[in-house]
Amino acid sequence: MSDEAGSATAPGRNSDGAAGAARAPALELRAIDKRFGAVHANRAISFAVAAGSIHGLIGENGAGKSTLMNIIYGFHRADAGEILVHGRKVDITSPQGAIAAGIGMVHQHFMLVENFTVLENVVLGVEGGALLAGGLTAARRELEKLARDYGLEVPLDSMISELSVGLQQRVEILKALYRRAEILILDEPTAVLTPQEADQLFKMLGRLREQGKAIILVTHKLREIMAITDRVTVMRQGAVVAEVMTKKTSPRGLAEKMVGRAVLLQVDKCPATPGVALLSVTDLEVRDRLGVPRVKGVSFELRAGEIVGVAGVAGNGQSELLEALAGIREPSRGEIRLGGRELVREQLDARARRALGLAHVPEDRLRMGVVASFSAEANAMLGYHDRPRYGRGLFLDGAASLAGCEAKMKEFDVRPAQPALRISAFSGGNQQKLVLAREIDADPSVLLIGQPTRGVDIGAIEFIHRRLIALRDAGKALLVVSVELDEILGLADRILVMNGGEIIGELARAEATEEKIGLMMAGVRGEGGA
Repeated sequence: MSDEAGSATAPGRNSDGAAGAARAPALELRAIDKRFGAVHANRAISFAVAAGSIHGLIGENGAGKSTLMNIIYGFHRADAGEILVHGRKVDITSPQGAIAAGIGMVHQHFMLVENFTVLENVVLGVEGGALLAGGLTAARRELEKLARDYGLEVPLDSMISELSVGLQQRVEILKALYRRAEILILDEPTAVLTPQEADQLFKMLGRLREQGKAIILVTHKLREIMAITDRVTVMRQGAVVAEVMTKKTSPRGLAEKMVGRAVLLQVDKCPATPGVALLSVTDLEVRDRLGVPRVKGVSFELRAGEIVGVAGVAGNGQSELLEALAGIREPSRGEIRLGGRELVREQLDARARRALGLAHVPEDRLRMGVVASFSAEANAMLGYHDRPRYGRGLFLDGAASLAGCEAKMKEFDVRPAQPALRISAFSGGNQQKLVLAREIDADPSVLLIGQPTRGVDIGAIEFIHRRLIALRDAGKALLVVSVELDEILGLADRILVMNGGEIIGELARAEATEEKIGLMMAGVRGEGGA
């Protein structure tokens, strides 16, 4: 396929985008095909990854990227096609087979034992025989050398539970290199990193590229693709629709290839005109089941006609804050006021808060947003089934329920548009769209949203962002929690940054930068911090 004109080559990138082009590719896929029943997940996929290069793989939710990577790493077997490593055909039937072929994978959710040390995690499964102490000594020497060579310094005797997510990711990369990986697959590697940690990761990947490693970067962040990759393969509906040199394309061009139409990549909005405070939080503390504080003395206001974004690395109290506000988790201290009512003192549960005009899109849609065994139709009115529009007393109006689900599916482009189908049969992105449709349809005055576009493809992200802005402009108050810094910067009028359960700082959108937010995410207090 022809390359397009676009942005310049990133610093440190090979001039031809594929070092060692005269040699056989480090990894080559030939007509990989895979079906799961009626679902054709991969359709005759072919592309090659050169040694000494970083190859991006992008596509919408459900495009087949994960299936393809799982075939390469031995979790699935292809129905047809071939995999070649350095020109030699390999038959990979397990992750152990992939490792033996020189392929390593760093998963989005790390595969580490938290109460083991770094050293113990790295050698787990390849300890080196009966004399464990001798094996550990040799492993320590080799890991220290790898850390120096690739800029992957990490304290080998620290427990995994003591490390930041950025350092844990280094451990995963060290594990792969220790097992002699020449081909490294990274699945959404920056999803849990601060911007500064992401920059460090890219420097490490650049060094790995210079040392001749082949890297496949699976991500939905087009800016990262443009910054670090040499070539990009674009997938849509299970097939490869484009392969281009990164320096000859652009984010807009890649987005159009992913979706098949022009996409607005930036949130289009006018300045907010905030009104009265609809939600007030004072000195809120939330503890977990073990009594450990997860939210510590949080105070803020949410006003009509504004979007407040909550930024932070996952696991810093954002989830517990949302659950306490929604009435799912009981605070141990503090006040939450909604429309003049003090929710904590009155012990108003989630149902009562919905009746007062507070809606909630939970971060974990499968655990808290839907009932997996229920139909899409039932899930489309879940929590609102007692509203008059769906019937009275014990009797539901089936026609109204069906019509409501069909309308939501049409408006939010939920696929397939089959109300009777179990919600568990829908992709995560389509489940998310149905949950959003349900909560927005309730016409709340305050909307709490956790990870609004998690698992949603780029075209649907554009639609969801437009809907959220429209709600703001209609005078609603929105609190948006997202690990996507681009999303926070695009949507929010004010930004709260959480670290260790505290609001570490507050920024107006006009003064917010990635650097400022990233430092706060790492624990450096900013303006408005406690």
